[in-house]
Amino acid sequence: MPVTGPSPSVARGGAPRATVRDGGEQRNGRFSSSLKAGLAILSCFTAERPLLGIATLAADLHMSRSTTHRYASTLVALGYLEQDQSRRYRLAARAADFGMAVLDSMPLRAQARGPLRDLRESTGLTLSLTVLDRAEIRYVEHLRGWRCRQQPASPDLGLGARAPAHSTAMGRVLLAGLPESGRSALIQEIESAADAPRKGTGRRALRAELDRVRADGFAIADDDPAPGMRAIAFPVLGVDGETVAAIGISASHDAFSRDQLLGTLGKPLESTARRISAVLR
Repeated sequence: MPVTGPSPSVARGGAPRATVRDGGEQRNGRFSSSLKAGLAILSCFTAERPLLGIATLAADLHMSRSTTHRYASTLVALGYLEQDQSRRYRLAARAADFGMAVLDSMPLRAQARGPLRDLRESTGLTLSLTVLDRAEIRYVEHLRGWRCRQQPASPDLGLGARAPAHSTAMGRVLLAGLPESGRSALIQEIESAADAPRKGTGRRALRAELDRVRADGFAIADDDPAPGMRAIAFPVLGVDGETVAAIGISASHDAFSRDQLLGTLGKPLESTARRISAVLR
């Protein structure tokens, strides 16, 4: 199974469905509804929605505005949220401590860093390491390349950044590596999202693409991670041969055609993926 972490489902428009309705957990005497609500508030903030008001938070969480305000005020007092001049909330720097602590403690990231740096040194191109987080990929390592001509308008993807799995080479590798039941459930979730593939490229087309990736052992995606770029990705395997992560390398459309990307960078990238996999085993 891939490495995953707790993440709210993605609703239409990219907003997380971070609800605090009782799912039966409250029958457990050790369960804290207040803690659940506080974490749900923090999970509402994304790169697309960095500033949120009480009305939006309350709607996302299915809570009253007064209750939401009480929890948000507590998070402000603790240093995890802050307010701008319009009284809207945003994540404070302290909120990043947990995410960085998780990333820094991941054996996967520590074991992959050396091989990834070696490959970046030999290619000069941007390399990334990602894990699957429901229907998205989460970047746990991102090393920018130095061959600028081959990397136009490359986005600055920080640690913890996310992207839709179905539209990226690394995401397709991770989805293809799932067991059938998990893959089917995520394909259905992806299809219901706002940016899901349309016009004949829906569920059946995505399933066919993932079957091809599973058979080939790699994926190539255009306009990944940005328009004008192209990426190739290979899986990183765990102890039992399951896909636990994906590594990818990206370059300009002008610098590499799809065949050139595979022919020039496929073998060294696959070798790096196997090197990381061997250490994890």
